Amino acid sequence: MVMKFKGKVWKFGDNIDTDAIIPARYLTTSDPEHLAVHCMEDADPEFVKKISPGDIIVGGENFGCGSSREHAPIAIKAAGISCVIAKSFARIFYRNAFNIGLPIFESKEVWDKVSNSQEIGVDGDNGNIRIKDSCIAPIQTNPIPPFMQELIHDGGLMKHLVKKRV
Repeated sequence: MVMKFKGKVWKFGDNIDTDAIIPARYLTTSDPEHLAVHCMEDADPEFVKKISPGDIIVGGENFGCGSSREHAPIAIKAAGISCVIAKSFARIFYRNAFNIGLPIFESKEVWDKVSNSQEIGVDGDNGNIRIKDSCIAPIQTNPIPPFMQELIHDGGLMKHLVKKRV
């Protein structure tokens, strides 16, 4: 399975909680399209107007902390973000991201080496992160294990389980 992503960087700092990712006032639905419109609204009100499909969120420490709702990774994925790289993730967000098919990568280095709108490429198969137009060597992170790649490729845990049943 090929897991490659390329897009512009959108940086957020430490402790971006699930309410910053998708404010609680929009949790009256779990419709991905509705959630996407409000993705990162409280952290950056113009976020969804600035991004393009395939762009990449780069976060600091403890990205996705807060409540355990799956709405947060659903909003990110539905907004068109291809993957999230952070220094660290809250454990429940980490699991929820894979459950809904959102690729995530932990890297302590990337945040300090990129800026907003800079293009990067992520090779999820081998864990290489390349910064376009930079003399910085590729940054190594843990690749996504094959069984987790299957979850992502299938669109998340539930779709994966349905596929395995057939």
